[in-house]
Amino acid sequence: MIPAAGGQPGATGVPQFYVAATSSLQERRPRMLKHGDTFAVFDHNGDVVPRPSGPEGVFHRDTRHLSRLELSIDGQRPMLLGSTVRSDNALLACDLTNPDLFVGDRLVLEKDTLHIRRAKFLWRGACRERVIIRNHGLERRSLTLGIGFGCDFADLFEVRGTTRQRRGQHAPPVVAPAAVTHRYVGLDGVERATRFGFAPAPSRLSGDMAAWDMALGPGEQAVLYLDVAFDAGEARPAPGAGFLRDLRLARRALRFARSGGAQVTTSNAMVGEMLARSAADLRMLVTDKPGGPYPYAGIPWFNAAFGRDGLITALLVLWADPEMARGVLHFLGETQATATDPAADAEPGKILHETRGGEMAALGEVPFGRYYGSADATPLFVMLAGAYFARTGNAVSLRPLWPHLKAALAWLDGPGDRDGDGFVEYGRRTDGGLANQGWKDSHDSIFHACGTLARGPIALCEVQAYAFAAKQAGAILARAFGEPELAVRLDDSAEALRVRFEAAFWCEDLGTYALALDGDKRPCRVRSSNAGHALLAGIASPERAARVADTLMSRGSFSGWGIRTLAAGEVRYNPMSYHNGSVWPHDNALVALGFARYGFHDRASRVLEAIAGAAGFIDLRRLPELFCGFPRRPGLGPTPYPVACSPQAWAAAAPLGLLQACLGLRFDPAGRAVRVGRPVLPPSVGEVAIRGLAVGGGSVDLRFTRLGDDVDVSVGRRNGGARLDIGP
Repeated sequence: MIPAAGGQPGATGVPQFYVAATSSLQERRPRMLKHGDTFAVFDHNGDVVPRPSGPEGVFHRDTRHLSRLELSIDGQRPMLLGSTVRSDNALLACDLTNPDLFVGDRLVLEKDTLHIRRAKFLWRGACRERVIIRNHGLERRSLTLGIGFGCDFADLFEVRGTTRQRRGQHAPPVVAPAAVTHRYVGLDGVERATRFGFAPAPSRLSGDMAAWDMALGPGEQAVLYLDVAFDAGEARPAPGAGFLRDLRLARRALRFARSGGAQVTTSNAMVGEMLARSAADLRMLVTDKPGGPYPYAGIPWFNAAFGRDGLITALLVLWADPEMARGVLHFLGETQATATDPAADAEPGKILHETRGGEMAALGEVPFGRYYGSADATPLFVMLAGAYFARTGNAVSLRPLWPHLKAALAWLDGPGDRDGDGFVEYGRRTDGGLANQGWKDSHDSIFHACGTLARGPIALCEVQAYAFAAKQAGAILARAFGEPELAVRLDDSAEALRVRFEAAFWCEDLGTYALALDGDKRPCRVRSSNAGHALLAGIASPERAARVADTLMSRGSFSGWGIRTLAAGEVRYNPMSYHNGSVWPHDNALVALGFARYGFHDRASRVLEAIAGAAGFIDLRRLPELFCGFPRRPGLGPTPYPVACSPQAWAAAAPLGLLQACLGLRFDPAGRAVRVGRPVLPPSVGEVAIRGLAVGGGSVDLRFTRLGDDVDVSVGRRNGGARLDIGP
């Protein structure tokens, strides 16, 4: 995805596609909602107060349709009592009260007399809100409740800090007795509209303010409704009509979005809360596509389909919910590049990096309408397909994707190998593209030990590992689809890549693999978490895998809250950076799965313990995109990263990946068996129960119980002939 400091610095000194940060999201702790292609960022009061470079607002298809929403009592902002997003992420509820209100020096209304309850949710391209105001005083009160509103129709990238030289036309608002419509015609010729509907009709209504004059006796209440819709041409119910019905539908949609996956509970309440929050966040971030569910990357900046993020998220949850992988694979197959387009970094067979629907993307002001500038999404696409086949045995779902998978494999040895040396390299085809095209895509994330930035084409450590795994997976699928000769070629190619990788990337003195090779094939000899992905993909020799694991769990790399992206002591190490010393939950989960692959389940357990410990200090137990890499200190939590996205799909998926790494779960769909090797649980977790774990058309319930240093596995309910195999 596009980082907080993506691309090379431009003439202004600001990196390309920079996410401007003049204040911290951690200070504001905004309340976020999402449904489909709509997401909202509110403050604790449920308001949208305009701020420079702030993400507040309601966005629909990458355009901010609501940029101001401020509720007032007699012109004063209410005081916050409390606010929360429901545990299922469906509803934002805010409890407010009046401040002391004066006329001159005379107190006319004491604080805490009026209670205001706001409830709002997103549903089918609209934000629906109910406001209840009740008088808890002993006297009749006359008051004016006001709602100020506005629409700037700013593109998401504009909100993030990208300067635009020209904008479209914002038409004067159209005011009706109980509705206001704002329209904007973009430079792309598309009309975007926001319609505000009120019930009952306000006492006074203008293009940016609604006001209700009311008198409430002791114990009396008034109920108001506000609907903000983002497609004025679509027929919608009157404000307030069907409010509770639509709320039930929104909650039901979230509840059943991923109800087919296995359910996990644990004896550790905090770990259970983290898992429950992750499940709820994944349900919220999933958007239905024609081929199945697709997890959008994160809020606020990445509410879109990202190839790498979707693939990794699906891989981390695959053991519990294979359906997500099916949806991701089908969407990315449908959007696979079929021609060369330098402006989009597209080449035949390449898999999507991201797709955007806003005005700036449509105009080419940013290259992300359909953008293919990632080196890892293409091998990850094949890697996930192979993992899905191993998990489910479902060749029927993969058969339509086989031409896309072969095209992706051809890209690895064709356009993906810039100089024909057998490694996959990247280098943007246009100055508008991303300079770095791995998951660490900050402008300064790939460098030599002296700190000099690597020049391309760049061959990343983890991309070679993914390519190795993709070729192995491709060989298995080729045999399944009746192409044995292709299978042999892919197996041979994978082995040749493994030999080249060991020779070119291994750094004996560092005990790890180099971060990358630059354009001159010089290794970037720095200790980074990327090497852990070599374990995930299985390209590392067993002896060197053990050395890498030692390095990653050393004090320089392991902060106590997780494995850092870059080890302390490296010249560009900065625990507050985006990619050079921070801790990313998804990165830790992938590395932990690599540990488990080589039998280091105890180290995977330490990583789960660290990440779960961090979640215990984080609001809502919601793992953010990343946090700072400062060392763990007794009694203190991890240091937040100021503009981390939260919720973030692959961060939400991380606990499930970590749990699989500890439990060592594998699957034999043909034999309808779940296989467990030598499971390990952290000291703080005494028991884990998994209900409805599907395999081969059946399902099984499992219980893991820690007994001293060992873990006992027992079987509960079984359906469809599913069974448990215990062994190496």
